[in-house]
Formats: sequence, C-alpha cells, structure tokens
Amino acid sequence: MTRVMVAGLGNMGMSHALAHHHHQGAEIVGLVNRSTVELPPALQSYPTFTDFHEALAATQPDLAVIATYTDSHADYAIAAMEAGAHVFVEKPLTMDVADAERVVETAKRTGRKLVVGYVLRHHPSWVRLIEEARALGGPYVFRLNLNQQSSGAEWETHKALMQTTSPIVDCGVHYVDVMCQVTDAKPLRVHGMGLRLSDEIAADMYNYGQFQVLFDDGSVGWYEAGWGPMMSETAFFVKDIVSPNGAVSITDGNKGASADIEGHTRVGGIRVHRVGSDDTDIDMPGEPGHQELCDAEQAWMLKAIADDIDLTRHMQDAVQSLRICLAADESIRTGKPVSLQEATQ
Repeated sequence: MTRVMVAGLGNMGMSHALAHHHHQGAEIVGLVNRSTVELPPALQSYPTFTDFHEALAATQPDLAVIATYTDSHADYAIAAMEAGAHVFVEKPLTMDVADAERVVETAKRTGRKLVVGYVLRHHPSWVRLIEEARALGGPYVFRLNLNQQSSGAEWETHKALMQTTSPIVDCGVHYVDVMCQVTDAKPLRVHGMGLRLSDEIAADMYNYGQFQVLFDDGSVGWYEAGWGPMMSETAFFVKDIVSPNGAVSITDGNKGASADIEGHTRVGGIRVHRVGSDDTDIDMPGEPGHQELCDAEQAWMLKAIADDIDLTRHMQDAVQSLRICLAADESIRTGKPVSLQEATQ
C-alpha cells in the first residue's frame, strides 16, 4: 500500500486526491492546502494540513502529489524526495529551467520516481493522434492552440495563475510535449509575441501569447494561448499536424465553450489526410473525462513506483517542453528570438 500526501486542493489536486481515494493500492495520509477548502464527502475523513513541510514530516508519505502553484513546485518536490518520497508534480514542472534541472537531479540522486502531469500522455485518443502523425513521417508543421474565453470564477482562476505563470507556459507545455513526441527532434530557436489585453492583470504580464519553434529536423511549430473575457469563441481549439505526406487533425474536439475543462482533452474524431488518397476519419468514442484521466495518471504513477519504471526519458521530455515554453516567454518579454542550440547540446 502506497502512502500518499496530496498538496494543493484546486481543480487538479482534488481530482488527484479522489483518484488515490478510489485506488486499491493507495492510502491517503494527508491533504495539504494553505486555505480552507470545501472537501467532497469522499475526502472529509483524511487529516488536513496548511503547511507542506509540517505535513511531510507528520505523514512521512511514500508519494507526494504536488498540485500547488508553480512557484512552489521545485522546493516542495525536492523536499519530498529528500525525505524519501516519490513525487508527482503538476505541470509546469517549475518556474525556470535551472530549477527543473535541479528537481530532476534530485530524483536521480535519491533514486525517487518523478512524474510530471502531462495528462495527454494518458489519453488514448492523443496517443493515437501522435501515432498517426509519426506514421506520416516528417518534417512537420504543427498548428496548435487553446484559447479560453473565461469570465467569473474561471477568470479569477486565470488571474491568480498569471501572478506566476503566463498562458503559453501553463498550457503550452502540454502541446509542445506533443510536438516533441512526434518529431523526436531538438528545438533550435523560438520566437514569441504577446499582448496584455486587460488592466486586471499585472503590468508585466500578458494574457495572450503565441510562438513559433524551429526543430533540427526542419519541423516548425506554432502555438497560441489566451485567457480572459475578451477572447473569441471562434477557432479557439485548433489541433493540426502537417507533413510532406499529408496531415492529421482533430476534427470534433471541444465543440462547447472554450472554458470547458472537459473539452480541453477531447478529440472526438481524427482525420488522416494522405497525399494521393482519400481522407480517413477515425471516430474516438468513449473518451475518458477529466476525472478518468486523473485516475489513469495516478495509476501510472503508482505503477512506475511498483515496477521501477525507468523515467529518464520522461524527465528529459518534461524539461525540454518547459525550456521551449520559457524561451517563448523570454522572447515575448525581450522582443527577440531565443536560440536553444547551446541548451540542447
């Protein structure tokens, strides 16, 4: 039985806690949140804490699930591994590449498992999308975005996130990870641009951004993300991968509101276009919802511990996707392209 402590009880943390509550191989020993939150009935019997380090010392977990704000990820993850716990940490892994590398180094040195919350890796439809794209052969053009017209509680959540993390970093790491899985190539250069579209966020933050990334196999990627009540509900969910031999596209994903979390992972249907032949439409019925994806993610975390799965490539990929998105953020703030050649050698 794996003893689990969950820190951060927002949308993702609560779902991860429920996943462990229902898993026969897990035992929740503590829930951590800085403020008081309303817990669902299934979680109300577990010990609660407001301080991460006190909870870590009191519960001595085998696994720490960290779903707090990004600026605390590095310190919490390292403290947990130094205390002997394996770590699952939500994306983005950290605020900067140096901290991400420090977390990975700690995992290697302590022999603890480190898994980053790239939920699309556990979604069968996204796995199929990547397989179909790789079968076409590169180099590739990636056209990916996720804009969210948020208002009310969703906008308040986005404003809170933007105190530490921009939309293209928070959301972009998922889709850059998809790019990297398809190309299996090294990023060379990133060029980003963005705009602050609201006086309700800090003067040095932007709530709309886009960037282009060039890979060493010739592939090019575009990603766009925006948050706020001003965002359009038109073409807010584009997932398109093009190669010299054709294209793979999501055709039925997220037809509801852009702020619908359930819709952000939904594929529905995939269209495969091959040059010189008819298009093929692949239906993806029965896709997992948000909670089912979190269940699968945490089940894989427990399996990685039990089966001693080698996570070297997983950790490398997590740092790589973060490096690209942070380079895009740097490019937006400086107005200059950012070279990644030295960082990836």
